[in-house]
Amino acid sequence: MEETGSHKSSFGLDKQGLGGIGKANWNLPAPTLYKEALCREEAQLSAGGALVALTGQHTGRSANDKFIVKETGSEKNIWWGKVNKPFEETKFAGLHKKMIAYLEGKEVFVQDCYAGADKDHRLPVRIVTECAWHNLFARNMFIQPAAEELTDFKPEFTILQVPSFEADPAVDGTRSEVFVLANFAEKLVIIGGTSYAGEIKKSVFSILNYLLPEKNILPMHCSVNVSSEGESAVFFGLSGTGKTTLSADASRMLIGDDEHGWSDNAVFNFEGGCYAKVIKLSQEAEPEIYETTRRFGTVLENVVMDENGVLDLDDNRYTENTRASYPIHFIPNASETGIAASPKNVIMLTADAFGVLPPISKLSPEQAMYHFLSGYTAKLAGTEKGLGNEPQATFSTCFGAPFMPRHPSVYAKMLGDKIAKGNVNCWLVNTGWTGGVYGTGHRMPIAHTRALVNAALDGTLAEVEMEKDPFFGLEMPTICEGVPSDILNPRNTWADKQAYDEKAQHLVNLFIENFEQFTQYVTEDVMKSAPKSA
Repeated sequence: MEETGSHKSSFGLDKQGLGGIGKANWNLPAPTLYKEALCREEAQLSAGGALVALTGQHTGRSANDKFIVKETGSEKNIWWGKVNKPFEETKFAGLHKKMIAYLEGKEVFVQDCYAGADKDHRLPVRIVTECAWHNLFARNMFIQPAAEELTDFKPEFTILQVPSFEADPAVDGTRSEVFVLANFAEKLVIIGGTSYAGEIKKSVFSILNYLLPEKNILPMHCSVNVSSEGESAVFFGLSGTGKTTLSADASRMLIGDDEHGWSDNAVFNFEGGCYAKVIKLSQEAEPEIYETTRRFGTVLENVVMDENGVLDLDDNRYTENTRASYPIHFIPNASETGIAASPKNVIMLTADAFGVLPPISKLSPEQAMYHFLSGYTAKLAGTEKGLGNEPQATFSTCFGAPFMPRHPSVYAKMLGDKIAKGNVNCWLVNTGWTGGVYGTGHRMPIAHTRALVNAALDGTLAEVEMEKDPFFGLEMPTICEGVPSDILNPRNTWADKQAYDEKAQHLVNLFIENFEQFTQYVTEDVMKSAPKSA
């Protein structure tokens, strides 16, 4: 096997059967990976310097093709069902062997990196990719070890991603030619048939979501930022709800935009980069993120570009799920350490397609538990393969069900304990629709959302008069500087008040129906805080 690149680990590739590959490119820096990707025609160079790659038919996660190997070591800890689907050990071994045979004599790229900014809890991960641009993505998204650490780097998990290798469902036991298979016993994830880079990122997140609860660390699908006084805030939310946008605030330091752990005394970023949605990105509303699309080192997925390399961020011809992957230090006020004190505020973001929920409301600890387990939002078009053109109301428990291997009650109990211990303020923020349902109303102006969030974080909203929403029992502020008072109660924004009441009751019923699966896992106080059917 030919090997290039500096700081090659003595802990080689043959542990995963990769000794027969033709050439391994170890820990190449961004400029070299650019060169390799461009020479192989994997991607194109934009006028601003970003690398632009197209992922073909798979422009989002292939959620239905993701499985966990059912083996004795982890079987009893997994929340088996529609999210975590079992895969046979023998089938995994067979497919892995076929993938290794496919790679014989071929060239791969290797990045050794850490997941987790806290050195006491970080996970050493090896990312092996067929394409150079995927290796640059991994280099952007995870934390780079120091040169002296690479010499004896020993990965605890390996991610092997080979887009051109497809499964045969009839033989291999997969659902389609695409597969994302995690094996906790082998400490290995194999990915094939898809070029969507997010599969790498979310596989690492799923691993951490399995491992960290045993260390009393709550893994979270959230962004985190911190004030100049050192008070941090956690933003829970699914893709498209505003985690990245709202945490990239020039007045606060960014810890991270998507994945974090909450230990006994701190929150810490799992990643070293950001993976932001950039469809219709506004230079005025989101200047920090916008600038990342125009610089060397950023990887753009499925973004439209003309023959002169000029980007069109408004063009969705490939997908609504256009993405930018960039090192977190591309954001001017990003934290150098990726660590902050335990949060003073927890914000749960939802994009309510029904236009029913208030733009912001204060939650009791019990309501926070309820809404965390519910994880309501509208799943926006393009985030996952197979969605239509309109958003769909969905409940994704813990605001990240696809990435939670353990039962949701494990994560919810940890959240409740940490909220109680830290006397944390909790808020529900609707970044979705106001003035009517999707198609009738309009998306909540980001300027109003920012003003409301800032007022929550600086303590202003906790002091104003509140009124109670009759459907969900939520405490809604009656006034906030910079925000029209008539939008604070969503019913006021609807021309047809009866239509609002009917739609609100409809959403209440959806919440109640969804929560039936969790009633046996929560206290009576949490059930008393739930919305009530008329």
